[in-house]
Amino acid sequence: MADKVPSISLNSGYDMPMLGLGTYNSFKPNEIGDAVRAAIQMGYRLIDTAWSFETETEIGAAVKELIQEGKIKREELFIVTKLWVHCREPDQVEPACRQSLEALGMDYIDLYLIQFPIAFEDVGVTTPTMTDYLDTWRAMEKLVDKGLVRSIGVSNFNKQQLERILKMDGLKYKPANNQVEMSPCLAEEDLLQFSLKNDISITGYASFGAPGQNYIPEDAPKILEDSTIVKIGRKYNTSSAQVILRWGKQRGFAVVPKSTNPSRQAQNMDIFDFKLSEEDMKAMLALDRGYRCNAQLLSAWKDHPYYPF
Repeated sequence: MADKVPSISLNSGYDMPMLGLGTYNSFKPNEIGDAVRAAIQMGYRLIDTAWSFETETEIGAAVKELIQEGKIKREELFIVTKLWVHCREPDQVEPACRQSLEALGMDYIDLYLIQFPIAFEDVGVTTPTMTDYLDTWRAMEKLVDKGLVRSIGVSNFNKQQLERILKMDGLKYKPANNQVEMSPCLAEEDLLQFSLKNDISITGYASFGAPGQNYIPEDAPKILEDSTIVKIGRKYNTSSAQVILRWGKQRGFAVVPKSTNPSRQAQNMDIFDFKLSEEDMKAMLALDRGYRCNAQLLSAWKDHPYYPF
């Protein structure tokens, strides 16, 4: 099934699958390792994680087992992980990257992202600093030169912050990807079009509105139950989740839905044999209300000059 997943050509010269497995917020022992094993064996090749997710070690162990069993080769996978907010000083970037490499048990990372534009003194995100993400970016570029990572990018950056990186003096590598929240309730059309125009790929997370996460307000829109999406799903004999993921694919960005259930993983992958009509795409886009599920996670720092939302 891996052959049916199309790829996005990154400005770094590498190809990234348009569908991957998200691994955020999993606290049961071996849950993510088992999910990664199942996903890779059914055809997933993009695995998305982050140092802050605390899943790198399980992912690395699962990948190592599959390689030893002859079921996959490292070069067939596309591994994404992220630099957390407490390692943003230039001299902290390479050690943080090497820590992730050690946890993953890998020689290189396919795509390494600055996870949030604001830096903090601490892991617990209580004391912000004025560390400029441009200085962090220069250190990220050195990771590419040293062969530790193949592509570099950002996450949760807005259009103005991307522009600032693109205009920085001595820029050597453009961001290859910006991973942002993207759902029918948060279409981010302006950011998407700007990114595509500037050859910066987009990965959308929280495609379904992150249902079940403890930080989601009770009055948050229940995207999977939206009547418009349910109706479109009936039209194509697909689930609401498949409609949403297909909508993302047709808009030109990658998606990384999290699921530890093999049947749902298979369902999420089964989005490449149908196509939404132009009318249905417009109906989905009309659901945009600018609702951001994860805004409150770091909203205490909304007055910081690098706050992106």
